[in-house]
Amino acid sequence: MRLTGGLDRGRRLWAPRGASTRPTSAKVREAIFNILGPPPLAAVLDLYAGTGALGIEALSRGARAVVFVERDPRALAALRRNLREVGQEEDVRPQGPEGKTVSVIGTDVRTALRRLSRTGDAAARFGWVFLDPPYAGGEMGAALAELSGGSLLDSCAVVVVEHDKRHRPAESVGQLFLTDRRSYGDTEVSFYRAGAS
Repeated sequence: MRLTGGLDRGRRLWAPRGASTRPTSAKVREAIFNILGPPPLAAVLDLYAGTGALGIEALSRGARAVVFVERDPRALAALRRNLREVGQEEDVRPQGPEGKTVSVIGTDVRTALRRLSRTGDAAARFGWVFLDPPYAGGEMGAALAELSGGSLLDSCAVVVVEHDKRHRPAESVGQLFLTDRRSYGDTEVSFYRAGAS
């Protein structure tokens, strides 16, 4: 598994053995970032981060700040190794014009979202949010509802959800509205915006 674009294009990412972590394929990652275009000025939030492939791809392509949320210890170990491999350290203040900030939150997504909401920090608003939950786990709707009802999204935020064809999220969840959906074999990617019509 390798990064598909940006400064670290071609760099290898590590994943734990077994089926508990399902990294987003290079083909799907490249398609997502081609659709999204340049990174937002606001931070990026990678939920159910697993190996961190989506958030690290965002960093490679120019994102200035990424928050990763993952609770599985083996996936967290792979995520932290991948960050070290691309020269990123956790919770480091940006240095110089190309400085980046990276944070890893080792807990479940709903707890992390509530914690981030409580900070009340304008810097904790996100321009891109990636969700790649277990397809059959029933967590997708709850995470989308938490995002929709909170104050974490920038005014132009895009929420990107990876799922399979059997577990499609609703076309609208609270103030989040589906704007695009793409299929890549059995994998689908849904794009949401807040307040879109």
